[in-house]
Amino acid sequence: VVAFGTSAPELAVSTSDAFQGQGNLAIGNVVGSNIANVLLILGLAALVGGGLLVHERIVRLDVPLMVGASLLVTVLALDGSISTVEGGLLFGLIVAYVAWTVRAARREGPEVVAENEEAIDTEALARTPLAMQLGFIVAGLVGLVVGARWLVSAASTVAADLGASELVIGLTVVAIGTSMPELATSIVAVLRGQRDIAVGNVVGSNLFNLLSVLGAAALAAPGGIHVPEAARTFDLPVMTAVAVACLPVFFDGYVLKRWEGAVFFAYYAAYLTYLVLDATDHAAVDPFRLAMAAFVLPLTVLTLVVVGRRAWVSHRAAPRR
Repeated sequence: VVAFGTSAPELAVSTSDAFQGQGNLAIGNVVGSNIANVLLILGLAALVGGGLLVHERIVRLDVPLMVGASLLVTVLALDGSISTVEGGLLFGLIVAYVAWTVRAARREGPEVVAENEEAIDTEALARTPLAMQLGFIVAGLVGLVVGARWLVSAASTVAADLGASELVIGLTVVAIGTSMPELATSIVAVLRGQRDIAVGNVVGSNLFNLLSVLGAAALAAPGGIHVPEAARTFDLPVMTAVAVACLPVFFDGYVLKRWEGAVFFAYYAAYLTYLVLDATDHAAVDPFRLAMAAFVLPLTVLTLVVVGRRAWVSHRAAPRR
C-alpha cells in the first residue's frame, strides 16, 4: 500500500506524458525513478539509519520479481517501442500480483496482523469520518492530476531551453521529483526506527512503476510508447543491473549496511554526472566513460561476487529451522 501510494506521482506524470504524445518523458520518468529509488533513496536511508533491515520475503520473492519485470521491460523495448498490447500485458501482471498479494495477506498469522496494526494508527483512522477520508482521496487525486500537467509542461520547457532531450529531463529532474514521496517515506520511517519499511517501499514502488505506470502509459499513448535508442542501450540496462545488484547485497544477512548505502549513493552521483556530461557533449565524457568501464564496473562486479558468495556460504552453514 505504501509503495503504491508513493508511486502515484509517477503514474499521474507518465500517463499524462504519454497521453500528450511525450513518450520520452514517460519512459525516462519510469526508468529514472527506478534507478533513483534504489541508488539514491536506499543509499540515503541506509546512511541516515546506519543500515536497513530486509525481510526474507523481499529477498526471496519481491526482488526476483523486480529483476524479472526489469528484464521483461528491457526485452519488450528492444524493437524501439512498448506497444498498446504490451502495455496491457504489463498492466495485467500488476493486477495479478496485487490479487496474489491480497490473497496471501489474508492467510497471515495473528502475529503478523498485530505487527501491521502497530505500524498503522488504526484508532486515529477510526476517529476520522468516512466522508472526510473520501474527501482527502479526491483532493489528492485532483492535486496529482493538476500537478502532473504542470510538471510535464515545465519539464518540456526546461528541455527546450537547455537543449537537452526529453529523455534526459525525464531521467533526472522529473524522476527525482516524482520520487520525493518514496524518499520522504523512507527517511521518516528510518528516523522513527522502522528500518524495515524503506526496502519494501522501494521494491514495491519499482514493481508498480514497471508494470502499472509503464503499462498504463502505453495504453494511454496513441500507438504505444516510443523508446529512444539511448534508453535501450544504456538506461534500461543500468536499471536492470541495479535491480540485479540488490540480490547479493540484500541476501548478505538480510541487511543493507551503511557502507553499501554509501556505495549506492556514490553510484547515483556517478550516473547523474554521466548523463549531464553526455547531454552537454562535455570533453570529459570519454575519460569518465573509460574510467567507469575499466576500473569502477569491474571492481563493483568483483565486490558483488564476493558479497554474494559470502552470503550464500553463510546461508548454507546456518542451521535449518
